[in-house]
Amino acid sequence: MSRRTAVWLAWSLYGLVICLSIIWSGVGLLGQGGSRNALYLAGEALISGVAPVVFAIVAALIVSRQPRNTLGWVLMVPVGLYVVGGPITSYIERFAPSSSEPTVPILLMVWFNNWNWLLLIFPLLFILLLFPNGQPPTPRWRWVGVAAIAWAALFVLLAALPQQITVATTTNVVVDNPIGVLGKDTVERLVSVWIVGLLTLAMACAVALFVRYRRANATEREQIKWLLYACAMFLVVYVGGFPSALGGTSSLGGYIWGVFFGLSVIALPTAIGIAILKYRLYDIDVVINRTLVYGSLTATLIALYFGGIFLLQRIFVLLSGQQSTLAVVASTLLIAAMFNPLRRRIHSFIDRRFYRRKYDAAKTLEEFSTKLRDETDLEALNDELVGVVKDTMQPAHVSLWLRPETASEGQQAD
Repeated sequence: MSRRTAVWLAWSLYGLVICLSIIWSGVGLLGQGGSRNALYLAGEALISGVAPVVFAIVAALIVSRQPRNTLGWVLMVPVGLYVVGGPITSYIERFAPSSSEPTVPILLMVWFNNWNWLLLIFPLLFILLLFPNGQPPTPRWRWVGVAAIAWAALFVLLAALPQQITVATTTNVVVDNPIGVLGKDTVERLVSVWIVGLLTLAMACAVALFVRYRRANATEREQIKWLLYACAMFLVVYVGGFPSALGGTSSLGGYIWGVFFGLSVIALPTAIGIAILKYRLYDIDVVINRTLVYGSLTATLIALYFGGIFLLQRIFVLLSGQQSTLAVVASTLLIAAMFNPLRRRIHSFIDRRFYRRKYDAAKTLEEFSTKLRDETDLEALNDELVGVVKDTMQPAHVSLWLRPETASEGQQAD
């Protein structure tokens, strides 16, 4: 395939996704707008409308600018699933239950719907294996990619052999499989073994990324940081939602979790695009620092706010026998008063704990600025300046040249 054909295909698929996202999201939101919370609609719009568009545009940019980078085509796989999977699922829900004897097209659709989630999972594994240049860390790691393809093909075959195929739709479609030879218990045992293999492949891909990071240069390490940052955000939101009983619930907390989950999904292709296209690549340390600071600050303020309300309400109940809105007012004022001092303390703690070199360099420059105002001995000032450069920048060699008072004199400090 020529570069022009690849670029045309990528941007055509992107345009198709844009149109389908507008149509499907609009129809879905209009159908639920009168009966759903606004936060729920926002979360649904992020997942069904914004996320596919972001995946498509990042994939198109990578294919058009770096056509030899396999990751551009890997990102196209979930986009293709979005284009095909939505209509197939809708068709199954509408027409399959009314068919006493399913036709061949319906059987094919049901079969596809039973394994199409692989088109979301395995691209994630290949991203870990191939990021950021589209190649494994070393040729010896190619076996992981071959094993992943073979393992996915095994599940596709396994999905075609049950005697009955159950489709996970809102209507729980169950159809008889004319070529099925496996009973329900056998299928469950085989799927359990297959999942163990999938987890092994996931661990191998994660190890491949770790090996690449250990051998990478400075630029590649910054690229990998972007990917790890997005993965960490996704895992924090996804894993944190279900133990707290928020994920997928029809409550205010569940709706808020849905919005953050949609944003965390969008963060994955965004981080990949920034890293591969090297757009503001070296800002990742600032992004991580701000996330740690304001994430910790938000969690602390929320805990203090609700803890203060609970404590003050108990005090009011003990003193007056009834609750009072003064507890909410007092907690709000307390949070407002503590915001800046608490932010400075958290920022300082994170710099000391996670950015020690940067923190030490800042302290060294601050101390040198103080000495610079008071020092009068030029020789001592020269030695101090050379020491500051060594401590903050850690170069292999330092030389200081001062313009002499006469043309024949010079001074050098090593």
